[in-house]
Amino acid sequence: MHTEWLHDDEQRIWRQWLRAHTLLTVELGRRLQPHGLSLPDYAILVGLTDAPDGRLRMSELAHIVQWDRSRLSHHIKRMEQRGLVERENCSEDKRGAYLRITAAGQTVMDKAAPDHVDSVRASFFAGLTDEELATLDGVTARVTERLEG
Repeated sequence: MHTEWLHDDEQRIWRQWLRAHTLLTVELGRRLQPHGLSLPDYAILVGLTDAPDGRLRMSELAHIVQWDRSRLSHHIKRMEQRGLVERENCSEDKRGAYLRITAAGQTVMDKAAPDHVDSVRASFFAGLTDEELATLDGVTARVTERLEG
């Protein structure tokens, strides 16, 4: 099998994308620290706050955050210990469980979300023109569509 290596522009753009992603992830995580949250904590809490009644099946949450169930389960245990979430038995499926955001988790989200939005705007969107946003929208939509296939 012959591999066609990335040409110079592809290599530059790919490495630039990886660097931007890393820097953005570090910055957004740093800005959540004063709230006692990591970026993965925040992603889980967003999934729950977006759900009806603030709860989701563990399998649904695993799909949203794109984690395997084992990784999610370990992370959830740590969040439960901090009082941010709680498991709830599923009456329809005895093996399944729901995860619900707690009042304490909602309080943390109420405080963290405005700061997170400000961080995203400042770190990602600031300085981009409407045309650049439209291009970025198209590119990310196409890549996402291809990967979700």
